[in-house]
Amino acid sequence: MATCERIHQLNGVVNSSSSLSSKATVILGAQWGDEGKGKAVDQLAAEADIVCRCQGGNNAGHTVVIDGTKFFFHLLPSGIINSKCTAVLELETNEKKGLKDWHDRLVISDRAHIVFDLHQQADGMQELEKGSKSLGTTKKGIGPTYSSKATRNGLRICDLLGDYDEFSKKFNILVEQYQRMFPLLKVDVDAELKLYKEFAERIRPYVTETVTFLHKALKEGKKVLVEGANAAMLDIDFGTYPYVTSSNCSVGGVFTGLGVAPKSIGEVIGVVKAYTTRVGDGPFPTELNDDIGCILQTRGHEYGVTTKRKRRCGWLDLALLKFTSIVNGYTSIFVTKLDILDTLSEIKVCTGYRLDGKKIDYFPSHAADLAKVEPIYEIVEGWMTSTEGVRSFDKLPVNAQKYIKMIEKNLETPVKWVGVGAGRESVVSL
Repeated sequence: MATCERIHQLNGVVNSSSSLSSKATVILGAQWGDEGKGKAVDQLAAEADIVCRCQGGNNAGHTVVIDGTKFFFHLLPSGIINSKCTAVLELETNEKKGLKDWHDRLVISDRAHIVFDLHQQADGMQELEKGSKSLGTTKKGIGPTYSSKATRNGLRICDLLGDYDEFSKKFNILVEQYQRMFPLLKVDVDAELKLYKEFAERIRPYVTETVTFLHKALKEGKKVLVEGANAAMLDIDFGTYPYVTSSNCSVGGVFTGLGVAPKSIGEVIGVVKAYTTRVGDGPFPTELNDDIGCILQTRGHEYGVTTKRKRRCGWLDLALLKFTSIVNGYTSIFVTKLDILDTLSEIKVCTGYRLDGKKIDYFPSHAADLAKVEPIYEIVEGWMTSTEGVRSFDKLPVNAQKYIKMIEKNLETPVKWVGVGAGRESVVSL
């Protein structure tokens, strides 16, 4: 969670009534992740008072580029780069790159669950057990941690900062449980407990009961920006199960993760990469295993921030986006990496699917069905000129404008921003 000091209007989401109460703006990935949410958050956080992460863990990776310096975030809200905003774990690494004055701007929820080393070990062991049927997880321990949470054996920050003898007992019980499930799992309990005791004192100044904190902030009219991790198609319930993460990274995760009510949400911004990528295994209807796929991968520098793996690349999939729009209710769209398409003379866009030879009007729930669908493509003429220096929509090449308008028409949602480069300044506002 990140906090800022100044109060500004954020995208017109403040109620016009005499009440000071405001509504939170939510930013969500609309595809399989890696859409550029960090860039979107960095743009909008300049006008926010509070920036929050609501779900997931350090299996997410967000990149923000400022004056040529790349900042990488896995747990911290990307908005912490703005001098009026805050957050927590990769602080030492990013401090060396120029991140400053965060100490008074960081808030950690006392309800956050702790990812232990044993969770990460178990994650890797589970993947090995699956063999050729592995899911391609990041092995960061997120799934096992959510499992501990669901079986009510997880430990939270409030446990860590409470009675340490009680925390130690609960930790020993958790270790014993995991060692029964994974006999090869090794844990030096005494060494880890000593380390966690040090961590407890280090983070204690930043820990807060954040439900009340956020409720008060919204009631006071402060601008709250919520940053989703991962993306809609990785949602545990609505994504391409089982090739998903372990959290609800659709809009529902905002309510369960932060404890805010549905009436407290205003704008829901879907971040859409101008083409499609995904990391890991699972069906990918528009995937390109040809020279064009290589061009997208190379020009887009498509490597996972967390895993360093090459991202699989494909054409823009509007059938997928229509589904995530239904689930999340986007009020506007932030398109990123339009410039990566600058060199293509012809661009394909998937507008629907055929399954077993018949056009379908839904997104398949079963991964096996999604693997069988035949994309229905429309061909769009490329613009074959650089968009990187463009800062207004009317200066974009005509065919690039048509591409954006095609997205708007199919999703029935306005595109308000278009990213045309990696830097903070490389954004066209509509």
